[in-house]
Amino acid sequence: MKKYKFFGLISVLSLLFTMACTDDFKKEGPIGKILKNDCIKRTLGPNMAGLDIEFVYAMAIPPDKGKLQKAWVEASIAGDSETYLEHRSFYTDGSGADVGVEVGSPCVNSGNKTEVAITADTCAAALRYFYRIPESAKGKEVSFTFSVTASNGETVSYKMGPYKISKMDMVRNLNVSTDDKCYISIADMAVYDAESAAANAAKIDLVYMYRSISGITFGHAYASPAANAEYRPDVSIPSGANNNTFIRKVYGLRDRHLANLQYGIYVDDIDLETIKLSDMPNYALNVLNEAGMWVETQDGKYRAYIYINSINAAGTAVLSMKRLTVK
Repeated sequence: MKKYKFFGLISVLSLLFTMACTDDFKKEGPIGKILKNDCIKRTLGPNMAGLDIEFVYAMAIPPDKGKLQKAWVEASIAGDSETYLEHRSFYTDGSGADVGVEVGSPCVNSGNKTEVAITADTCAAALRYFYRIPESAKGKEVSFTFSVTASNGETVSYKMGPYKISKMDMVRNLNVSTDDKCYISIADMAVYDAESAAANAAKIDLVYMYRSISGITFGHAYASPAANAEYRPDVSIPSGANNNTFIRKVYGLRDRHLANLQYGIYVDDIDLETIKLSDMPNYALNVLNEAGMWVETQDGKYRAYIYINSINAAGTAVLSMKRLTVK
């Protein structure tokens, strides 16, 4: 599990804007351009398909030398349609809230390129860019080139990356219930009721239960269809459902993606690639709220981390899952 740190964006942007508007900020390098730019990546953790990679792109030119005209980003792999470059520049007000000031027209996506025409009379801006990671990028690397032009004819660019895109799949907020949807498929990343489970028997990897048994702390529990009956009391197993799934309980691993937290740690590809589960039991009893389970399917094709978002004494729970195809 990886921990990620984020260093102050404000200091980076303030330095760029201050330098661009002072006499000390002259020409740099052999090309001698006075238009300047900088960029910072804001999002942390594994870059997963369906989520965003967020950047802030800062640009500035001394006010007596020109104005900004347009800004654009080119990705090495085209993002999904939700990819966009903000046409507002944000600042934080006295209450700590973000306030957007419109500096251009809404962005236009064309293939790998996302562009904003800057319509405001301004010499500085900081635009947020959200790259929605497509399924086609899984397991690959993606890079970005940020560019801006000014009215003095100059164009500058800033390269970011490459960034590795995770191979994991993710699903969040699956509802399970002892009297309805209690059959869990790692292969389908789905929960089934009895009728659907019978139609997908070969894909059922876990059964959810909630039991109060005298002398045993059973509680909210999960067992594979092949587990001994004592670990899945009074559970109807569909004909053909006989997978022997390996399970390891874990506490304190609150994955930020699955738990929807602002702080915490992440389950990454390497965790699921390297964990050994073949000697684990095929059941897990008394799985508590905000706990989790490492799981491996009988055929070894999938490993997953299942996080328990919530539990209820009525016999329901909410689960979220990251899964990696390892075979």
